[in-house]
Amino acid sequence: MLRDITIGQHFPGNSALHKLDPRLKIMLTIAYIVMLFVGTNPFGLLLSIVFLFVGYMVAKIPGRMVWRSIKPLLPVLAFTAILNLFFMAGTPVFQWWVITITWQGIYYAIIMAVRIVCLIAGTSLLTYTTSPIVLTDAIERLLSPLAKLHFPAHELAMMMTIALRFIPTLIEETDKIMSAQKARGAELDTGNIMQRIKALIPVLIPLFLSAFRRADELAMAMECRCYHGGEGRTRLRQLHITKQDIAITLGCVLLFVAVGFSGVLYTRLTGFA
Repeated sequence: MLRDITIGQHFPGNSALHKLDPRLKIMLTIAYIVMLFVGTNPFGLLLSIVFLFVGYMVAKIPGRMVWRSIKPLLPVLAFTAILNLFFMAGTPVFQWWVITITWQGIYYAIIMAVRIVCLIAGTSLLTYTTSPIVLTDAIERLLSPLAKLHFPAHELAMMMTIALRFIPTLIEETDKIMSAQKARGAELDTGNIMQRIKALIPVLIPLFLSAFRRADELAMAMECRCYHGGEGRTRLRQLHITKQDIAITLGCVLLFVAVGFSGVLYTRLTGFA
């Protein structure tokens, strides 16, 4: 299960989405998240799924990567669907004892599950197509107007990117520690909740020690390279917005507007808000 977590992983490529300016990708990702919460109707979600499918096709990212990013969240999806399925008031479709399933519950259970899947897959597309260094530069450039207010834009961007980059490393380290403990006879998957929590102590202590050791090694490496923050710092790759970036952004904006109007169209056709 730990190996299925893909947060922070980068999938190298040479597609138009990989070459898209990272600042625009961050803003489009934020707009896509907003679109998912605004377009709560089937038309809007269908357009969101089509947009996501086209994005992954353009980036040439295999479908197994999408499944790996969604698989760890299947319990969350199931819990959310159950809450909407059994606790939503409306027209009953099935009743037994204290259990009541309504049409509205089925509708919102499907809507919420699709929205969560699109949310995870959409945010994963950003990290799949953007390297950590480029992502750091983009976040810093977006936060640069706040530097006039003495806001540590570079330091904040660096911390966010390092944290994101170390997620796959810590997951791999956790998997190795758990495998080593199981080889020594530790039972991590059996017993009640309290026994499982106690069994995780031999995993958490080495993991924390490893994380602190890696952080200390990273800090020492940055000091040896005379790193002193963003003041006077140059970049190997300069960010420039091209005509292709503008065309892709305009296409995405038109789609987002279409999703907004899809709610009005859905209300007029069905009579439901």
